[in-house]
Amino acid sequence: LFSKFIHPDTELYKEFYNMWIALMVVNVIIFLVGVVLNSLALYVFCFRTKTKTTSVIYTINLIVTDLLVGFSLPVRLIMFYSAGDCLHCSLVHIFGYFVNMYCSILFLTCICVDRYLAIVPVEASRKWRNPTCAKGICVFIWIFATVVTFSILSMAIQFAQCCLSKILALMVCEYFFPLIIIIFFTTRIMCALSKPSLMHQSRERRMRAVQLLITVLIIFMICFTPFHVRQVAISINPDMPHDVSLIVYHVTVTLSSLNSCMDPIVYCFVTNNFQSTMKNIFRKTEPEQTSVDILGMNKNTKGS
Repeated sequence: LFSKFIHPDTELYKEFYNMWIALMVVNVIIFLVGVVLNSLALYVFCFRTKTKTTSVIYTINLIVTDLLVGFSLPVRLIMFYSAGDCLHCSLVHIFGYFVNMYCSILFLTCICVDRYLAIVPVEASRKWRNPTCAKGICVFIWIFATVVTFSILSMAIQFAQCCLSKILALMVCEYFFPLIIIIFFTTRIMCALSKPSLMHQSRERRMRAVQLLITVLIIFMICFTPFHVRQVAISINPDMPHDVSLIVYHVTVTLSSLNSCMDPIVYCFVTNNFQSTMKNIFRKTEPEQTSVDILGMNKNTKGS
């Protein structure tokens, strides 16, 4: 079973060369776009965002996972040409890729739950929405994803037959359960925002919360769902034609990497000033100077 994870690049190269080239080009584009966007976002949230709220903490961890996923793409290409037969090299690469993919899923879930708690049960959620608690949750997610993924891959090497049920358990814990949580809170927040009791929240803040949850749900559907549906289909029907399974595997893995380019859309809804800060990075005028100029203009207008 483990060989199915480490040899598909070679098989696709030999059997479907044109598709292999096309997918490698797509992966290079994902790498370039994802690394640039996430590097800028990491700079904004670490050095240009003074208040490290719970949402910002989850977002920084999400950015780190997206960068690691992006950097794994050229490593995959290098390994294909230089270390294709190295089982230990393949294990490290696959392990790192899946850990970061599932960390991305779990951090996106945390961002959605945190935004729900910030909008709906505001008073009751204050004890949970603090930086210390958020940091503890992030540490737990990294450890949980690392331990679970390593145990699954270890079983895949030693016990091929019993590993199928373990892989299904992994997908339930690290994909389907977060997906159910996101759908549940998206539905709850859209229903709750129509109630008069929440009218004290600004319309802009409520709309940003809805946009964030819907964006995360779309990312789940596009990036992560195809890969996990394919894994379930293979587990249920191991006799699926090899060519179909091989092509679907590569296409769905490429889609799962695409989330490193789509997650920056989520960052726009995490803080109010993310978009303006990104624009100011490419301008000569600093944000602080711009604010002073606007205040001065307002004073001059009032005086006149």
